[in-house]
Amino acid sequence: MTNRVRTLLQLLLCAFVASAVSPARASAADSYPQRPIRLIVPFAAGGGADIIARLLSAKMAETLRQQIVVDTRAGAGSVLGTDLAAKANPDGYTLALVATAHVLNPGLVPKLPYDSINDFAPITMAVETPLVFVVPASLSINSMDQLIASAKSQPGRIIYGSSGQGTAGHLATELLSVRTGIKMVHVPYKGASQALTDLLGGQIQVVCTSTLPALPQVRAGKLRALAVTTPARSRAAPEIPTVAESGVPGYQATTWYALLAPARTPGTIVSKVHAAAVEALHSSAVTEQLAAQGAEPVANSPEELRKFLQSQIEVWTQVIKQARIRPNT
Repeated sequence: MTNRVRTLLQLLLCAFVASAVSPARASAADSYPQRPIRLIVPFAAGGGADIIARLLSAKMAETLRQQIVVDTRAGAGSVLGTDLAAKANPDGYTLALVATAHVLNPGLVPKLPYDSINDFAPITMAVETPLVFVVPASLSINSMDQLIASAKSQPGRIIYGSSGQGTAGHLATELLSVRTGIKMVHVPYKGASQALTDLLGGQIQVVCTSTLPALPQVRAGKLRALAVTTPARSRAAPEIPTVAESGVPGYQATTWYALLAPARTPGTIVSKVHAAAVEALHSSAVTEQLAAQGAEPVANSPEELRKFLQSQIEVWTQVIKQARIRPNT
């Protein structure tokens, strides 16, 4: 057999295989989903991401007519669960709900085991929410002004907790410290729920976290809200002043939650998940619950989300470098 004939046969074989496989892939995408979907949340149960995931997945499951199982995988500042999602089979049966840490980690983790942009297929930005500084109701600090004054008079005596090193709450508190010149001791936890538990127990004095897990404790009288981190007050809690109003002009920080799939997930599947997510986020059942906790639905396009992630990685990598913030080793 000549080399030319052998090459021709190889090309014909490749064409046959491609024609046999492509319809199968197209059929699988068209009939998606045929079994339960796993939604990885790379944070501890009980935090803002977990709350959003369960609220969103319940409504999306109605549209997709398949169960969506929320799988919380906390660890390494969200890297553990996010890496699990990045390496999952790109068939639409593994999704991830990431948060602000997704754009912080490229500047924090020298050897991140995945590419925060290229290893994922963006679906939609689900929700934006303010962060809120909270203290135990038993603590004799009633405002952000008093917290700042106390921290200035007792450098290193006030202990603050966060949902993890390099998370939005950590960086928002460090930003406050930089802007005001105060010094507080940071204790990172494996999720907001653990930080709030120790805050309620008096082991730490302040936490900056999403309004989602914090506001219920504030309304129950167990925690006191000092200020929200957004430029304007939250519609869900207009009585809470902003940090900017409390003597730190120009201060602002927010957190957000976005749906991703592993890279190379078929476009038809991404479109189906996107449509289900947008429908859920526009439903009155979801928007009312989000509004009650100070969160706003976004529901943008995959391309808009990709551009947002790229821009935020650039911004925060520079901020982290200037502030010399590094994760725990």
